Amino acid sequence: MANEYADHTTLRSPLGRVRGLGSAKSGTMHWWHQRVTSALLLPLTLWFALSAALLAGASHAETVAWIARPHNAVLLLATIGLSFHHTAAGMQVILEDYVNQEWLRMGAVLAVKTICSLLALASALAVLRIAI
Repeated sequence: MANEYADHTTLRSPLGRVRGLGSAKSGTMHWWHQRVTSALLLPLTLWFALSAALLAGASHAETVAWIARPHNAVLLLATIGLSFHHTAAGMQVILEDYVNQEWLRMGAVLAVKTICSLLALASALAVLRIAI
């Protein structure tokens, strides 16, 4: 009888169970974003690695022409955006789990997001300057 009671007891509110949110109210969405970006990055990373291997030994002009092709530019921009978004989200989880002081945790998360955003913008600008 005690096991049956324990199976039906929860500390979550009925609304929390319906929404599927944990105590932080955003963990489920963050978890899904990580899974979706990693699933999208798998084929993009394979495409990029294969393309980079095929471009090995190519001249600068051939590489620039390859980047300037519309489908390659779009795939590069998607890879850049998703990679930096995924990196920032992953680093945020690590910092939230292992940094104890609130001010240091928040500062580190903001620094990581700022750095990833600036690097993503610089990378996207480089691709766009070549492609356009």
